[in-house]
Amino acid sequence: MGKIDQAFVKGRYVVRLSRMPADLRAAEALRALVFRGDASRSDRDVFDARCLHALVEDVNSGVLVCCFRILPLASGAAITESYAAQSYDVTSLTAYHGKLLELGRFCIHPDWQDPDILRVAWGALTNYVDAEEVQLLFGCSSFNGVDAVPHAASFAHLHSGHLGPDQWRPGKKAVETIPLAQKVDLSGQNGSNQLPPLLRTYLMMGGWVSDHAVVDRDLGTLHVFTGVEIASIPPARKRLLRALAA
Repeated sequence: MGKIDQAFVKGRYVVRLSRMPADLRAAEALRALVFRGDASRSDRDVFDARCLHALVEDVNSGVLVCCFRILPLASGAAITESYAAQSYDVTSLTAYHGKLLELGRFCIHPDWQDPDILRVAWGALTNYVDAEEVQLLFGCSSFNGVDAVPHAASFAHLHSGHLGPDQWRPGKKAVETIPLAQKVDLSGQNGSNQLPPLLRTYLMMGGWVSDHAVVDRDLGTLHVFTGVEIASIPPARKRLLRALAA
């Protein structure tokens, strides 16, 4: 996936872009299974037509084990066209120079608990980011459910050390939001251990988040805006990502 029309093969998995309507239908079914609990339902929106859709498949069986979509943006001026802009006030990021890439609807099939799936997905993304000279990767990182209580420790952890810089941090726009600053007793709880795997990967790359979560009643999740400035990724992490991409 370094070049837009090339598949990326690593170990037992291949990452390729959707080529036909059946590919997109398969991705929508997996998204429906993961986000809505029922693969027979449809998970689609107006952004699907604007995005590139990546499929991660088992090489031997062809089974779809993961999918995600990406929306390339020429600069921050175009960020108002993103999915995230529906829920966050991204006015501050319209001044961002350089290419942006929105990562969305990232999901792994619940029957496939293989950490290599996430690794190969990031390898393919690294190739794409390098080839297209993307400078900011962003998206909405989801927590299961719409109740903030189970995620209080994670929210407090994000608020204490991972808020985005004032210059770029999105403001509130959605009707239902929850502040990450939690006034609860968190003694003995490790919020970093409870973070979703995708968000944990963002943070290991030096990623940052909004100061609030959005309640998504449609998908039954809470999500935070997440940004990763490519130039700020720690050198050791860049080496690891490029090793995954090799």
